[in-house]
Amino acid sequence: MNYFDVSYLVRLYFEEPGSHEVRQLRTAEPWACGWMGKIEMQAAFHRKFRERKVERTYYQALLAQFREDCRRGEFCWLSLGIELAEETEELFQGMPPDLFLRSADALHLACARHHGYRVIYSNDRNLLAAAKYFGLQGRNVIATS
Repeated sequence: MNYFDVSYLVRLYFEEPGSHEVRQLRTAEPWACGWMGKIEMQAAFHRKFRERKVERTYYQALLAQFREDCRRGEFCWLSLGIELAEETEELFQGMPPDLFLRSADALHLACARHHGYRVIYSNDRNLLAAAKYFGLQGRNVIATS
């Protein structure tokens, strides 16, 4: 099973660079994401609406489709808890001072580690750079130009 961060999950709903590669990867093996990814997906959809990349009717249909996909079990949302927060705090202490890592990305990394994943898929360069400090291998299958 693979762990996808939201930068990959969004590509399941929008045609963006890398959508084809992510969809192929998704069909190859099951995958999962920490439950905060569900909130991040809502934020990503809203960003498209806010930036006027999608109209209101499409935005509402997108939210409805996402809710339906969640209801049908299309997404494997992994649990988080206080233990995970404590693990994340400890892991931050071992990182070098020049490593930039957002708290949500740290939670994704800690969640993947906590649930026994060895690999995390993302195209977020900061998350990928930090993966090794969580004992993970970061992978990006999206071609960059």
